[in-house]
Amino acid sequence: MPAIVVVIAVMAMFAIGYRYYSRYLADRVYGLDPAYVTPAHRFSDGVDFVPTNKHVLFGHHFTSIAGAAPIVGPAIAVFWGWGPALAWVVFGTIFAAGVHDFGALAVSVRHRARNIGTLAADVISKRARTLFLLIIFFLLTLVNAVFAVVIGNLLVAYPGAVIPIFVEIPLAIAIGQYIYRTRSAALVPSLIGVAALYFLIWVGNLYPIEITGLADALGFERTRDLWVIILFVYAFIASRLPVWLLLQPRDYINSHQLFIAIAVIFAGVLVGMDRIVAPMFNDVPAGSPSIFPFLFITVACGAISGFHSLVASGTTSKQLDKETDARYVGYAGAIGEGSLALGSIIAVTAGVAATRAEWEGLYASYAEASGGATRNFVNGIASFATNLGIEFQLATVFAAVVVISFAATTMDTGVRLQRYIVQEIAELVGWRRLSRHLTLAGLLAIAAPLTLALLPGGGDAGYTFGVLWRLFGTTNQLTAGLALAVIAVWVLRRRRNPVAVIVPLVFLLVMTTWALIVQLREFVAADEWVLAPLDAIIFVLALWLIVEAVLALRRASGQPVEAETDSGPGPDSDGAAATDSEPADQSQRAVGAESAAGAGATDERR
Repeated sequence: MPAIVVVIAVMAMFAIGYRYYSRYLADRVYGLDPAYVTPAHRFSDGVDFVPTNKHVLFGHHFTSIAGAAPIVGPAIAVFWGWGPALAWVVFGTIFAAGVHDFGALAVSVRHRARNIGTLAADVISKRARTLFLLIIFFLLTLVNAVFAVVIGNLLVAYPGAVIPIFVEIPLAIAIGQYIYRTRSAALVPSLIGVAALYFLIWVGNLYPIEITGLADALGFERTRDLWVIILFVYAFIASRLPVWLLLQPRDYINSHQLFIAIAVIFAGVLVGMDRIVAPMFNDVPAGSPSIFPFLFITVACGAISGFHSLVASGTTSKQLDKETDARYVGYAGAIGEGSLALGSIIAVTAGVAATRAEWEGLYASYAEASGGATRNFVNGIASFATNLGIEFQLATVFAAVVVISFAATTMDTGVRLQRYIVQEIAELVGWRRLSRHLTLAGLLAIAAPLTLALLPGGGDAGYTFGVLWRLFGTTNQLTAGLALAVIAVWVLRRRRNPVAVIVPLVFLLVMTTWALIVQLREFVAADEWVLAPLDAIIFVLALWLIVEAVLALRRASGQPVEAETDSGPGPDSDGAAATDSEPADQSQRAVGAESAAGAGATDERR
């Protein structure tokens, strides 16, 4: 089948989903009000709370949620056939991710832009805050571990990417310094940064850097493990730097890379008229993970991601200019993520092999599919780039830099968030010294993922990564389940139809608990006494989430219609009261802005 036909069909379905289903959600489920004064206006401080044009905010939100996950997950999931993988990407994006991302943003905006963890305590129960912290801790542990493995494998396989990836760090710092000191717009400096990065790709292709000899001399069995240690040392240092110095300017550069990569995929497919050679339904070997439930946790961020609720409620909700913009930013952002997953599927089914037999050699087993996912994506992108006149070897370095950049950005953010979670858990249990000790909290934040990333098994790529990815997928879906539970209770309290939220919630909880049970049996049978307890803990959290969600939904269904207010405390501090259904007046904006500014100062000191 011509790949371009699939691309056009899927993009048409995404367009229909946005045109009709997102409007239904906006009008009938979330009840968006164009007159509602958003937290960006009510608490405007010029730092965190800034009313932002919806197109600019979409770019920020999309860049924040898009990483290597929607590339890696679908690239593994085609092991069961591109038909099931693509179906879950399409329907998961339209009916699950769109509902989740849009809903997390809408609920946060109606509650003073507070994060989903705080909202879980308010909307479901105070126990849910503890549940949220634990789930997020394990999610970030797995995120940081799997992406360290992804980057390590790619740096070994594509040594030409070493120079551009590591020189991008001082390049981003220079851009950050320039923007901070001159207070200039980020567009032109970031475009210059992209141009410099692409020049470095050319340099890296000429002068690849390999560290196999150094790894052997230091006694490492796998070169990847040395890269993993280097990456975590870097991530620890980066997590201590101000966000404007490195993290933000790297996001500026990578945001342009993101759109360029998608353009290369779709333009290359159109020019080359590549055909999908992979089977629509693959006859997988006996003993492979079953398509039910593992397809739905393997695709992960390509269909729905709990990580998105952290972004939507953490930063995006503070910048929403009009409440009605939530439909465009939240739902269309999910479609953007689905489009990236579509590009991944096309790359590994139409670009990576010329014949079905050649493709089946790359996906002979689940271990080979998971271990070779990123390599297959890189080679697929390079194949499409050759259709546009770019030399293949140079194109592979370009594609590797794209994936590594996305994964490194996710890892940068993940380690920083992991430190915050360690500090918050320490505060919750009364370990105030740890909650305020940045260095110790940072070391604890990298200890667990570093250990997981260095686990033996399967050679340089394969078993360990495949297992960790499945655990990551289940934990990520549990986070999405928690966010959907908060959204469902909020919708039910407003006496609106919660079915659009409850259906993906139930589906996710069924698939994740099913997967956890199967994996636990596998780990115990294989005497995996590191992964088995981890799986068991996550399974307990899943059961806890199910109980909390059921209890909260029962309470909400028996309560009278809620005369909603967001008169509780503002973001991290007390603020002015305002009804949910009425715009706040100017005095409320002033008081709220002072409160938010005070909270921002507190966060900065922390």
